[in-house]
Amino acid sequence: MTLNRIHVIGNVGNDPEMRYTPNGNPVTSFRMATNRRYTTSEGEQREETEWFTISTWNRLAERANQYVTKGMKVYVEGRLKSSPYMSNAGEPRAGNEINAFELVFLDRAPGAGAGADQEGGAAPEGGTGPETDAENLPW
Repeated sequence: MTLNRIHVIGNVGNDPEMRYTPNGNPVTSFRMATNRRYTTSEGEQREETEWFTISTWNRLAERANQYVTKGMKVYVEGRLKSSPYMSNAGEPRAGNEINAFELVFLDRAPGAGAGADQEGGAAPEGGTGPETDAENLPW
């Protein structure tokens, strides 16, 4: 048995971009950043930022395109895929992509209600999904 599952809470780095596969399935992608602050052994404060590309599909893609905005805090659960590439400076890098199957809005976008969405899940408006506070996260 194997498992590839990742849980990430972070800030959306750009407005989502929606496109369609040749057979008509919607795909919405956006970038998301997570931050880690720590103190070195010399007492220096440091911060690291890790970037992920989030891909959502079908009904979840439609909801992400409608409600996700740059700067919004979200919880994403999905499958991680790392892809090596060369930077513009010729340095080897790795891109982190998450194929999301759950997306929870942790704060309100302008004009949108708080809520959660999964493949086939509840819409952010109307209160039919789980609340978006820490009590309802899966851990």
